[in-house]
Amino acid sequence: MALTQDQVDRFKASMPRLEAIAYRLLGSASDAEDAVQDTFLRWQAADVDRIEVPEAWLTKVLTNLCLNQLTSARARRETYVGQWLPEPLLAGDPMLGPADTVEQRESVSYAVLTLMERLSPNERVVYVLREAFTYPHRKIAEILDITESACQQISHRARKHVAEGRTRAEIDEAAARRIAEEFLTAATSGRTEPLVELLAADVVAIGDGGGKVPARAKPFEGARAVATFMRSLFHPNQALRNLLGGSAEVHLSTANGAPAVVVVTGERIIGVLLLEMTADGITAVRSQVNPDKLERANVRWAAADHGETLLHTL
Repeated sequence: MALTQDQVDRFKASMPRLEAIAYRLLGSASDAEDAVQDTFLRWQAADVDRIEVPEAWLTKVLTNLCLNQLTSARARRETYVGQWLPEPLLAGDPMLGPADTVEQRESVSYAVLTLMERLSPNERVVYVLREAFTYPHRKIAEILDITESACQQISHRARKHVAEGRTRAEIDEAAARRIAEEFLTAATSGRTEPLVELLAADVVAIGDGGGKVPARAKPFEGARAVATFMRSLFHPNQALRNLLGGSAEVHLSTANGAPAVVVVTGERIIGVLLLEMTADGITAVRSQVNPDKLERANVRWAAADHGETLLHTL
């Protein structure tokens, strides 16, 4: 069915919200884009004039598409090569969605996106719609075709699961930026001890290469093991240049609302390291080097101010 321009415009006005929901649900920008496109196809095929509340209709269609993807994604990730991590989004990407409240910012943080992988599909939907988009339980229940009391119970479980993985308080933005700068200075110093001092005792380093870029399948654990790995990763050497295909620049940027180290060669991002921090120090370094998961970041990088280059000699 052909849509009027007004009906097309109505969908376009909803796209930023739909993309932000889909990204939080799927942890993948490309999958989120596909889900929104499929939602448009269903909007195009529907009798739009008979839809009383377009926003609710679109949200329900999108959510059901994402639920189907989440179910199949669990099976795909069982055969995924190495560790699976979400796709990072650089600062200013509209897919990050609203960031007015603590809950909204946390829901798109890399740490919480990773933790949400532990949730069931329904738990993830309820958590995202409730915490990030303040949907009332009644509306979420209608989307999922469950009772309101069941929705409340799912919400309680989801919040509990996420909270269990975040037992330590975060630090403020200025302190996080300072620690990130100290981390880069220490990592490029060629010495292990300055890094150890910045890392929490139980820090982990995890990389996602998707089988396309070398990445250790088993996480590094503990301050000294992670410090040794980071020192070798950032200390300039010919072997690393050969692997990268030349020299690389390292920038301190922001991704998913937190400090991130962006590694660039030939004007193209080849890695994003997201730093998770608490008062105890850096508790996790999650490295996304799978090129398939850096496409959107590269588009934004090409159009944005990159900020200060902190290192030229990798």
